[in-house]
Amino acid sequence: MKLAAWNINSIKIRAPAVESWLGEHQPDVLALQEIKCETAAFPADIFRAANYEHSQAAGQKAYHGVAMISRRPFEVIYAALPGDEADAQARYLEIKVNNLHVINIYAPNGNPVGTEKFIYKLAWLARLEARLAELMKNLTPFVVMGDFNIIPEERDCHDPIAWQGDALFQPESRAAWRRLINLGLTDAVRMFHPRNEIYTFWDYQAGAWARNHGIRIDHILMSPTVADRCTGAGVDKSPRGRDQPSDHVPVWVDLR
Repeated sequence: MKLAAWNINSIKIRAPAVESWLGEHQPDVLALQEIKCETAAFPADIFRAANYEHSQAAGQKAYHGVAMISRRPFEVIYAALPGDEADAQARYLEIKVNNLHVINIYAPNGNPVGTEKFIYKLAWLARLEARLAELMKNLTPFVVMGDFNIIPEERDCHDPIAWQGDALFQPESRAAWRRLINLGLTDAVRMFHPRNEIYTFWDYQAGAWARNHGIRIDHILMSPTVADRCTGAGVDKSPRGRDQPSDHVPVWVDLR
């Protein structure tokens, strides 16, 4: 089974690019982030025509939003991250496909540091940790993937000094990442590319793409039994060089 995640920065603009990528790579499940549309407005019909008959979105008008597209039937477990019923931001979708829990996240950005946005980011990540700890306790096989909005290490950005003041690279954000890893999870991309310079995001400004001034913030984490079944993982940079690209690129993992 091939799983992939992609922050497409507006499904309205990027639907043709997603359809094309599905045709080229044929993942069984594609998790999309930042769809920027309400749940009912997600264009599921486009993907049904491409043999992805099963989809689910958790959206909100103009902001955030996540969606799953699948060739296989699935059960929706959660359409919002547990732990705060008052949280109206659409950032989490958990499904069950072939007894595997596939979790799609669009974690908060958190900028600027020192504001309520950063406090919300850390609280949201703590709730995510609690949910994943529950799954680990129950020995549930799962994959959590998407835009974590965390740069885990210095090697995951082109210029660590330039990112020191950003919420994505704060010690608290990186500590939240380490707590997820310390649950017993495996970073799929680093499992297969332990020393490579790998980025998943290049800003639209200042020629970041042409100069390869990127960061790695889109990730796939696997529970132990899933990591044992993993045969490959990587990043597909090609969509970033095409017309009207997202500023993110897909990450993927193969499971046997």
